[in-house]
Amino acid sequence: MALTTVDPHTALIIIDLQKGVIGLRTVPAIADIIDRAGLLADAFRERGLPVVLVNVDGGAPGRTEQPRPTGSRPYGWTDLIPALNQNPSDIVVTKRSWGAFATTDLDARLKARGVTQVVIAGVATGTGVEATARQAYEQGFNVTLAIDAMTDLRPEAHAYSITNVFPRLGETGTSEEIINLLPKRIA
Repeated sequence: MALTTVDPHTALIIIDLQKGVIGLRTVPAIADIIDRAGLLADAFRERGLPVVLVNVDGGAPGRTEQPRPTGSRPYGWTDLIPALNQNPSDIVVTKRSWGAFATTDLDARLKARGVTQVVIAGVATGTGVEATARQAYEQGFNVTLAIDAMTDLRPEAHAYSITNVFPRLGETGTSEEIINLLPKRIA
């Protein structure tokens, strides 16, 4: 299904565009993702719609087969990148799991603002973005995925999420399509 609508009270959630992540080799290239995420953030702010900037600082504590990074991260690893033009009105969330809802108060903060829909972009498509989309869907939000504003270290995971998972969680569209459907400025 193509993108059909954007609710009057929609928030943008940008996942893990932080200094420690943007140097990773992703497909598609992260420079284009940063540009599109910035365009989306500017468009949401211009219309008075909430922008959520999410960074990651840790992982869920459960045992996994695949080893996870250990040790301390370099100074500034969790810092949001300047290209996002963080605004004082932005909601900033630090997560300690793949999804932005599981270990934070994001659900309550969005519902307190009357948000009914979320648009999600960022890194990585098959982990942080997908987990956040699943959790948003389960919390009752309408979900839209900005498929040209997300990337992954694993091209096959990126393609699988876009083709097989996201259409079951919500609607997908390009950044331009989403911006064109945004409501005029909210009073």
